[in-house]
Amino acid sequence: MRRTTPRILILGGGFAGIAVASRLERRLRAGEASITLLSRENFSVFTPMLPEVCSGALEVRHIVTPIRSQLRRTTFVLADVGGVDIAARTVQLTHALTGERETLPFDHLVIALGSETSTFGVPGVREHSFALKTLEDAALLRNRLVWLLEAADATRDAAERRRLLTITIVGGGFTGVETAGEIVELFASVVRFYPNIAPSEVRVVLVEAETALLPGLPSRMGAYAARRLAARGVVVKTGSGVTRADAQALELQHGERIETATIIWSAGVTPSPAVAGASLPLTKRGAVIVESDLSVRAHAGIWAVGDCAAIPEEDGGVYPPTAQHAIREGPLLADNIVAVLRGRPTRPFRFRSLGMMASLGARKAVAQLPGNRVLTGFPAWFLWRTYYLLRLPGLDRKVRVAFDWTLDMVFPRDVAELRVYRRLPSEVP
Repeated sequence: MRRTTPRILILGGGFAGIAVASRLERRLRAGEASITLLSRENFSVFTPMLPEVCSGALEVRHIVTPIRSQLRRTTFVLADVGGVDIAARTVQLTHALTGERETLPFDHLVIALGSETSTFGVPGVREHSFALKTLEDAALLRNRLVWLLEAADATRDAAERRRLLTITIVGGGFTGVETAGEIVELFASVVRFYPNIAPSEVRVVLVEAETALLPGLPSRMGAYAARRLAARGVVVKTGSGVTRADAQALELQHGERIETATIIWSAGVTPSPAVAGASLPLTKRGAVIVESDLSVRAHAGIWAVGDCAAIPEEDGGVYPPTAQHAIREGPLLADNIVAVLRGRPTRPFRFRSLGMMASLGARKAVAQLPGNRVLTGFPAWFLWRTYYLLRLPGLDRKVRVAFDWTLDMVFPRDVAELRVYRRLPSEVP
């Protein structure tokens, strides 16, 4: 009987999924295995730059890269995961454009479905807040910020104008502090175009449940971030979580009610819900539990990587769900699949973080370097931009982003509110 070619199916087109596919393309011999990658979008997003997209510093398309242009030997399928049948070794999918359903078999399955924003069940948050996890989130938020300026400029009610111009960000981690800095930068750049709005009326509030910003990192980083943001007018509130949200305000645990028209939620993420239906061992937060080589115990040929995987560290605990780790986990997982196909032993994932960085706007940033050293100010900002520019996939994207940054130093940011209206061809005059 003729032996069939092993089928490798990758679920997810984020940092981890693309890294796995790219490495497999380089390592596999011709005809050794087929590679298929399934994603609900036909592009990957460079998520560390989403705050700059929502503030208008970067163009939306400049931080996305088509998946088809990144992979040459991989079959790409634009679809949503409908279900995973581990016993039958199949994945049910729904094609994104046609709605047709299909079942794909696999010999090796890589689960790299990433994560989504978690509201932790706080009442009203899901209905009344904006997330900043996807490209659509960034585009919606950018339109919202411009809409706030237009609405505030048109109103004569002082209390309503104050509510419209109060933007509340929940979560003092990297996304929260970077978003706060970028929003301040946006308003400082464009408020001159709105004669009925005084710069002092714009109020950005950053809420963090822990006692300091950037929790889990050296205290100097959080303290510096709080000082810099406060110096630029951001109201930093730490030590109190959120109890509820509605269309008019946000309520905190210590009883304060912040009247605001816009709540941006960046307080945490949870693994993709598609993982839960795969009948695999999961942590309490819903991540797939894997061995150190990224395989799932007692499930041969099943692997998980990135935000949706709980990957054990050598000294206990699990690796954090960051892009820095995902882009290094992917190649190791690919190498281990190749090792299994060739009857060789797999290797454990071992990586020591290179550090963490957060931009604060106004050419200031904070960075944690190896050895727990902390860099602040302009040098950290220059390091932040240099590192992420080099990490962008594709020379064309690097050039586009560098050009955007150059223009941002010379011209004010754009205040066009780009709303897309859907009309059928027959309705177009």
